[in-house]
Amino acid sequence: MTGKYFIDTNILVYSIDSNYPKRKEQSRQLISKLLKENSGVISTQVFQEFYYASVKKLHADSIKVKNLLKYFEKFEVVQINLPLIYEAIDCSLTNKISFWDALIVVSAEYSSCSKIYSEDLNNSQVIRGLEIINPFAN
Repeated sequence: MTGKYFIDTNILVYSIDSNYPKRKEQSRQLISKLLKENSGVISTQVFQEFYYASVKKLHADSIKVKNLLKYFEKFEVVQINLPLIYEAIDCSLTNKISFWDALIVVSAEYSSCSKIYSEDLNNSQVIRGLEIINPFAN
């Protein structure tokens, strides 16, 4: 792998979700690879969504999830700000995707990523020059 790759929230959530052991292993392998290559990017939005989904939906321990967030700080982190929010609104309207997905797209674009790892958008779809890769599509 070369370049930078944005990691959507669902990849991180699956990394601790015992309900989907295959996806858990796939997520962990991808996270490990991106950390090793220093090529992964996440955003503060992803941090927030990961915490919420892990604690509320998976009933994970809050302190353990907080410690995982500290571990994920090893990735490049995009800080969500007002210009990104405004850009996400435009992206959402232009591409007919949810605001939250658009915020992922513009955060990836802002950090010069070439691909987004996510299961939320269509595999191989290209939005604003960014290819969407669903690592679970096989």
